Parts: sequence; structure tokens; C-alpha cells
Amino acid sequence: MEASAELVRDFVNTYSVEADADDLGTPAELALWLRERALTGPGDRATDDDLALAVALREGLRAALRRDGRQPELPVLPLRVTVGRRPELAPIGAGVPAGLARIAAAASGDSWDRLKVCAEDGCQWAFVDVTRNRSRSWCSMRVCGNRTKTRAYRARKQGSRPRPGSNTDTV
Repeated sequence: MEASAELVRDFVNTYSVEADADDLGTPAELALWLRERALTGPGDRATDDDLALAVALREGLRAALRRDGRQPELPVLPLRVTVGRRPELAPIGAGVPAGLARIAAAASGDSWDRLKVCAEDGCQWAFVDVTRNRSRSWCSMRVCGNRTKTRAYRARKQGSRPRPGSNTDTV
């Protein structure tokens, strides 16, 4: 698994839809998260505007990973195109906006098509699909896959039961 895919996955997963919990609730938490991943320097501080930029990037990436045909609006970040063996995005400058630009650049890598969000509406957890045919739908088959399949099974069974009070016997 490529490090760029893991970085994007971890960034998207800083907000848990299911638990409604945000690891980036304050500018200080954002600065720490970026610093722990060597995306910013030790003296870089985040502002409220940086936090809003990070949330917009995170939710834009989550929406893009749904691959539902809609084009999410992503924030403007300090990036430039560099050309080596192939064109790549590179952050311009330093600080929190450049750290967020590094995440956006990682999203443009070769592993983008392996990144997905869980098909379970209440989950939306990002994961890297390492299956050969890229057919994985859920972050976890034991949890979200099981929930989805159990609901579908119950719905099918509910539809096949005779209605109470109906008599199928004929005399």
C-alpha cells in the first residue's frame, strides 16, 4: 500500500461520521496532526481559517471518494505543477496551507483509484481497497458489510411473509 493513499485515508478519517467525532476540532489539533506526519514544521501554528480550509479539503475528498458522479468543490491550495518523469503537484511555501497542499498532492497519486469510502451511509470511513479487482465496498465486512447484508436479508424476508390475517387456505 502506498504511503500517499494511507495519508489521504488517515486525513479523511479524522472525522468519524458514525460517532460524530472530529480529531481536528481546533486549530491546535490540526497543527499537531500535520506536525506528527511531518507535513509542517515544529513552529507552524494553525488558525481558524486554516481549520476551515482543512475541513473543506477533508469533506471534499470524502465526497470525491464516494464516486457518485458529483464534482465536489475543493478549496484552493498553494500548489504548482512540476514536470519530471511525469507531471506532479507540489506544495508552494510552508506552514499549514502547504501541509494541506501536500495531502491534496498525495490524493493525485497513482493510488487514488484504490481509495474509497464505506458504502454504509452511516459510516463513510475511508479505506484503501487492496483487492485485485477493486471490488471492496465496505470498510469492514464484519461490521458495515454485515449490517448492510443483514438489513437486505430482513427486508427480503419481510416482503415474503404473508400478511397477518390473510388466509391462504382454500375450502
